[in-house]
Amino acid sequence: MILPLGGAGPSDAGGLVCSAKGCRATAVWALRWNNPKLHDAERRKTWLACDEHRTSLSDFLGVRGFLRDVEPVGEARLG
Repeated sequence: MILPLGGAGPSDAGGLVCSAKGCRATAVWALRWNNPKLHDAERRKTWLACDEHRTSLSDFLGVRGFLRDVEPVGEARLG
């Protein structure tokens, strides 16, 4: 499942956009995460990130212990 933070959806060109609030850049990274208090260990949710927001979104998830994997969008299973 793709969960955009800023309400962003697919861009007019049909591509995937970054999940950072207000960002409309093309997503190139899939940040796979789960909240172990809420989700089974195998479950993964996905936030998308452009190059500019990869670190800040990863840090946000990482400091909470939620980040599991970061992979290029083309290699990620989105859905």
